[in-house]
Amino acid sequence: MCTGNVCRSPLAEQLLTNLVSGFDVSVSSAGTRARSGVPMTAETAQIAVTNGCDPVRVNSHRARSLSAEHLRPAHLALAMAREHRREIVETSPSVVRRTFTVRELSRLLADVSDDQLREESTRTSSPLTPENRFSAMLLFAANRRGVVLPPTVAEDDDIVDPYRRSGRTYALSTEQLMSALPVVPRMVRLAHD
Repeated sequence: MCTGNVCRSPLAEQLLTNLVSGFDVSVSSAGTRARSGVPMTAETAQIAVTNGCDPVRVNSHRARSLSAEHLRPAHLALAMAREHRREIVETSPSVVRRTFTVRELSRLLADVSDDQLREESTRTSSPLTPENRFSAMLLFAANRRGVVLPPTVAEDDDIVDPYRRSGRTYALSTEQLMSALPVVPRMVRLAHD
């Protein structure tokens, strides 16, 4: 989720779709103040295609507004910034424990080994399906919010908004996103182990 669903969140959707291909996972995006039907910016589309995303899928993206119906079935809600995380939780309070900024989730699990995450994924009273194992890992990450030190600068949990800004800002936003996103396919892979 981001604001307009034309830069950060559609790029995250496109990249994550590639990163979790091969798993039965669905990825979608929305914006907290999106104008429905607007395509992603030309800069974002070019970045997506340059990074291996399907040009047809990239060109077919259209912005959509966030609603509680989008959040209800989601196992994970990734926000591009803390303001979006807050708006997601205000829209659907029941998703609080499975909503993170992408950089926050990456930070919370940065020093956790695959073995530890695998073990945490089995700490559930539900059957050990990939979905339940994934949810157990998210609960573990959420519980680390009070244990792991927050970033020195709160904005370090955000992906900078490049909309109507320079190419350098698009590059910075992309780098922040691409360095944080691998936490998700890592969790998906471990949930399916």
